Amino acid sequence: MIQRNFYDHTPSENLHYSSGHRKNECCGRKTLHIQPSVSQAIRELEEHYQTLLFERLSKKLFITEAGKRLYSYARPVVTQFDLIEQNMAQESRIQRLRIGGTITLGSSILSYMIRDLKKSCPDLELYSYVNNTRIIEQKLLNMELDVAIVEGQIKSPDLVSIPMVQDMLVLVCSADHPFAGKSAIKVTELNEQPFVMRESGSGTRELFETFIHRHHLHIRTAFEETTPDGILNAVKINGCLAVISLRLLEKDLKAHKVYVFTSSSHEWNRQFSFVYHKDKFLSGPILKLQEIVKSYDNIDYLHSLTGGVLIDG
Repeated sequence: MIQRNFYDHTPSENLHYSSGHRKNECCGRKTLHIQPSVSQAIRELEEHYQTLLFERLSKKLFITEAGKRLYSYARPVVTQFDLIEQNMAQESRIQRLRIGGTITLGSSILSYMIRDLKKSCPDLELYSYVNNTRIIEQKLLNMELDVAIVEGQIKSPDLVSIPMVQDMLVLVCSADHPFAGKSAIKVTELNEQPFVMRESGSGTRELFETFIHRHHLHIRTAFEETTPDGILNAVKINGCLAVISLRLLEKDLKAHKVYVFTSSSHEWNRQFSFVYHKDKFLSGPILKLQEIVKSYDNIDYLHSLTGGVLIDG
């Protein structure tokens, strides 16, 4: 085992061995008083390498050729060790947070949450990653993300999931669709209708598929999209129906480009959850983000929402 305190000293032709810890001048030659701990380190190194590193003459140490070679090999290692220590100390002073968000969050309120966190923690280094619930869940389990906000159901028992922000899925159609303007439609009217669906792994898709199975519906999947823009294009241009978060429709609703139906059974009501690994240390920035997420609980324009109702039957 290399003893670092030995390699910290520059080898000289003549080292004076004593129990002191000071350098002095003797007859114009520099000598080094070596601590007992350094003497012990020398003996351990000589035993380890089975070679003499110093000649001991009259309480003085004279470095051997083998000692000089070992020093030349070890000095770059010690220098690199010092660099590692310096850089890692600097790393510990830098706070980083890796935040995951599902596509619905990334397309609606995640950027605002990150903006608010940056205001509260201006020195925080942030990384944001957006994908569907299943992929976000896997990245949390692999410690590739520190925390995430998702709308889907978390399945792993190793993750803590805390519901925090209300959300609502709605059935959406274009403003010129035959359903548009109706005060109510029956669930059975969705049979054989063309739908644009989210990709596999999406929390939104999982919730809607549960609804389909519960009501024994037979819909046609005409499009499969991963982005809200792609979904809304299929709705507005291609006449498809979709089930999507109300938070993604504010602009199109205000512009009267789409029409929505809420579920009379409220089974499409859901919550975004704050998720982290059960063994994760909850740092100050994580706790602050949790506080910020809670502040986005309300859907501001829900009270002024006009549309129809999807009823059983």
